Amino acid sequence: MMIPPNSLVFAIDDDSSVRKGLTRLLRSAGYRSEIFESASDFLKREQHAGPACVIVDVRMPGLNGMDLQETLIQRRRQEQLIFITGHGDISMCAQAMKAGAVDFLPKPFRDDELLGCVERALIRSAEQRRRKAEENEAQNLLGLLTPRELEVMQLVVAGMLNKQIAGELGTAEKTVKVHRGRAMRKLNVSSVAELVRLTEKACLAPAANI
Repeated sequence: MMIPPNSLVFAIDDDSSVRKGLTRLLRSAGYRSEIFESASDFLKREQHAGPACVIVDVRMPGLNGMDLQETLIQRRRQEQLIFITGHGDISMCAQAMKAGAVDFLPKPFRDDELLGCVERALIRSAEQRRRKAEENEAQNLLGLLTPRELEVMQLVVAGMLNKQIAGELGTAEKTVKVHRGRAMRKLNVSSVAELVRLTEKACLAPAANI
């Protein structure tokens, strides 16, 4: 079993016996966990700074599991959700999975089944956080470019040669070479392939009209 560093498992259920059972199970498997009686209590907690997943009962008084999923999506939070339910139906399960849930387990579930879901959820959370960090780093690097350097870089990524870029921008080829050279140095890349990977990580839209 792989537990990503600094990971935390949250569980939310209004049934105290379920909360106690989840606490024991997660502790026995080596997971750090925090248990809540309601979704609104969980939302008052500051967002965890590492990989995280939330085991949540679908039907609870007040904010239910589906409401929680919607709230987390609206707030652009990254916790991975595992739904548990004694009353689930197929349409509810489909809705939860379509919105990105890791799994939807009917009660009673097997311990190893839930622990497998937790492992997958935390690995997915760690991977998502890694990609987000790379995206932020790449966007920060691209933010160092002047508007013209960025324009040139986008045309390079689109596969255009310096001469074609010069024609597209209505400027001299040697001017394009200067902008291109400065941009590559600022971005710390030495090839078009590296540049393409950087813009992909930054989720930069390709140049228009190419």
